[in-house]
Formats: sequence, C-alpha cells, structure tokens
Amino acid sequence: MPDPMMNKNGMVSNIHTRIRTDPFTSNYELLGRELGRGKFAVVKKCVEKATGKEHAAKFLRKRRKGEDCRLDILNEIAVLESAKVNPYVVALHEVYETNSDIILVLECAAGGEIFNQCVADNDEAFTEKDVIRLTRQILTGVACLHRNNVVHLDLKPQNILLTSATPLGDIRIVDFGLSRRMDSVTEVREILGTPEYVAPEILNYEPISTATDMWSIGVLTYVMLTGESPFLGDSKQETFLNISQVNVDYSQDAFEGVSSLAVDFIKTLLLKNPRKRATAEECLNHPWLNGPTDPYPHLLASSLPSLDEPETSLSESEPESPAPSPELEIMGSYITCPVQGDLKTGRNAFSFPSEPFPTRPEIQQELIC
Repeated sequence: MPDPMMNKNGMVSNIHTRIRTDPFTSNYELLGRELGRGKFAVVKKCVEKATGKEHAAKFLRKRRKGEDCRLDILNEIAVLESAKVNPYVVALHEVYETNSDIILVLECAAGGEIFNQCVADNDEAFTEKDVIRLTRQILTGVACLHRNNVVHLDLKPQNILLTSATPLGDIRIVDFGLSRRMDSVTEVREILGTPEYVAPEILNYEPISTATDMWSIGVLTYVMLTGESPFLGDSKQETFLNISQVNVDYSQDAFEGVSSLAVDFIKTLLLKNPRKRATAEECLNHPWLNGPTDPYPHLLASSLPSLDEPETSLSESEPESPAPSPELEIMGSYITCPVQGDLKTGRNAFSFPSEPFPTRPEIQQELIC
C-alpha cells in the first residue's frame, strides 16, 4: 500500500518536530560567519544561549521563484526525523519559522566538507585507509536511510561533513533537500541532483530507486581515491554523455598507488543498469572494506575483469534518447565551508556547477548530436 503521508513525488509533509515561532535570536546568537550558501538557503554558525553549544542554523526561504516551497522544507524535516537514530546523519535540534524563512537548527560538524581533503596536497589528502573508513561510514548511514525507504539523491563531497578534520573524525551526511521516500507502489521520476554525480536513470527520466544513490557513492569513492571527477566533461552535455555511456577511466595513471580491490569496488557501482549495482549492504561486505589494502597496488584495473555491461561500451552503444521531462534542479549545499583549490585534473579540473541543468529537450539535442 502507498504511504498515505507521501505524495506522488515521494515527499512527506507530516512532521513531529514543533515549529517555533518565537524569535530565533532570543535563543541563539549568530556568530556572523557563513558556513555555506545556496540559491535558496544560507547556513550560519550559531550558539545556543542557554547551553553555550554551537550549532549550524540553516535558513531556508519559503518562497522560491514565486512559488510556495514550504512542502519541500517539511519533507527535509521529515527525513531528518526518520534518521534520528542514524549515527552518520546530521542531527536536527530545533525548527523555527519566520515570515520568510524556516530555520533548521542542526548539529555543527566542525571538520567541514570532505571536499577539502579531496583537493588537499598529498601530505593532507586522504590515504586509502582513510577512504576505506569513511566509505564504510557513508555506506552504513546510507544503508540505514535505504532501510527506511529514503533516497538522498545528492550525495557528493559537499554533502559529507566531518566532525573534525584533524584528527580525522566521523562523517555526517547532510542536505536532504532533494531526498525522496520510496514505496513498493509509487514510481518517482524526477530530474534533480548535481550533474557530475547523477545516475543514468536520472538523465533518462526513469524511476528513481535506492540504486540511484549507489551510483553517486561510486562517483564519490572515485573522487576520494583519485582526486579526479570521473565523468566531468568540457560542458554539461559532455558530462551527461559520459554518464550515459559510463565512460570511466580505470587506468593505472588514474589510480596510481590505489589497490585493485578499490577499483573493483567502484566497478560494482558504476553500472548503467541500476538492478545490477551493489546495494549498500552488499558494499559493506566487499573485500575492499573488510581486509588489508592490496600490497601490490600496481596490479590495477587493467588486470581485473571488467564489470561493465556491453550496453555501456562506447564503441557498441549510442546514448539513449531520453524522454522529455521537467527542468533539472540543483539545490545549494546543506552546510559547507569555504573551499580552496580544485580536484586534481582528470578530464578537467573539478568544479561544482552553480547553474541549474538545462531543460530535457536541450539535453536531448546536445547529447544526440
């Protein structure tokens, strides 16, 4: 049976958290420094006056492009409520509402984004051992979400925070603005996410599932291990084409010093067919996450059997012609810290797009030509 509290787009509006209408500044002091800013949200550090404890206050505009988006915010609150016992999801403390905004008072992850380590110099960058530990935590958090039929739909380095940077702390998954609830009856088809991390089914306007998150985790793991963005092209259309054809560089140059088991792990996720991708639970049982790293890192992808499907071969397949669909949407970061530098050059230097995706007809025209 479909969830009576869920609409046809997988959004939930029934929440249990009391929304306070007394002045936010009566109970919290803003410290002035922005932690992050998106198109419709800004995150600032604040201190609770009664306890002296630091939090992150996310100010979300209720009206966006002239439309009432309160339901979107309630959905985000509902997802955070459902993940209350999840140790790797940012904790929701309180909610306030003003005439123009809803304010989420959240746990403050002082270590900032994992993006910062992805772009760091070698001495400060993640080791493979670090990536194994963080990937296990990400998968544990995502597995818990998936067991509750929640898909995040915007997993990327900006949305994975650390409780501390030095020493390396634990992760917190943030920014549930695009999250959706799944059930066994309702199909959810939406065009949303961040271009370099979206799965092929998003571009093809096919049903979203928990496997959609698993693709993003494959991209995220690739980025953490190599500092390169696997699908980034010179334009959004080239990026979409790389995703549609699963055009991934598994060469020794890309994975220098990285174990063959790590490459194998990524290959279980970057599969075009969502039904063939490993689940979060299956990933947690992968040998890469459950044993010593490969003592022979020179035996990399070239020596492993390819897990790519024939349909994803560039030489054997043309990109599928996607059906027309709504405009792609990119939401701002949940909570971010200022970022310095770029990821190491792969196809191109890594950058997070600031503009929304073009409409589907434009993508179709660009992809097929």
